[in-house]
Amino acid sequence: MSIPTHLSDFVAAVQRAHETGVRFAPTARGMTVPVSRDECLAVQAAIAGARGAVAGFKVAAGAGQVAPVVAPIAAADVVAKGGSVAVTDLLGIELEIGFELLKPLPGPGLPEPVAEYFKPRPVIELVDTRLEGEGADTPLLKLADMQINAGLVSGTALESWDGSDFATVEARLVAGGTVVLDGAACVPGGSALANLRLLCEVLGDHCGGLQPGQVVITGSLCGLPYFPAGTEVSGEITGLGTVAVSLI
Repeated sequence: MSIPTHLSDFVAAVQRAHETGVRFAPTARGMTVPVSRDECLAVQAAIAGARGAVAGFKVAAGAGQVAPVVAPIAAADVVAKGGSVAVTDLLGIELEIGFELLKPLPGPGLPEPVAEYFKPRPVIELVDTRLEGEGADTPLLKLADMQINAGLVSGTALESWDGSDFATVEARLVAGGTVVLDGAACVPGGSALANLRLLCEVLGDHCGGLQPGQVVITGSLCGLPYFPAGTEVSGEITGLGTVAVSLI
């Protein structure tokens, strides 16, 4: 998918924001911004191509007749479990269920038996925007901005998974002195496998398609709270495992 010429300034500005950590306001610069889902995906592909390898994808069902949200996660933004990540001001934290692809998919859709192709793991998605100013949080601009993904922390994969779904789970997330989540939590849409299936159905060859070793994340169990540097974050999903990261 080639980037439309009229969006080249926007793409370049997003790339600079990734490199420098300094946000920009598209409207203040008078630049043309994407106005359709196809244009947003073209922007994603251009930025992903410039940033290097893709480590995974995020997915969310669209409301009503709106097409699903998909966005790549850059390998450059992956943080080791228990590692640290730099924070500009505040960083969003989402505890989620992820699925690592073990071998090439045989075709579109979720293959069976699913446990031969995927392993689940607890993950923390890191969330931040490259944009500021008027319209920065509109759905299309968020989609173009990798659905505001800023990184991924993966826990250890569950080796003994039998392919059963995750719907409501027991989970805990603590950030500094704040207990964000402690108890039952529902996967968005009520099914982690349904969200995984959605990604497998709609991704196609976008940003290289889903490849072995990449992780699909299936939506926040805890909403989207933001925290400053100096926060220690630890999460646990019962029966799945733990994951942690330091904000510095």
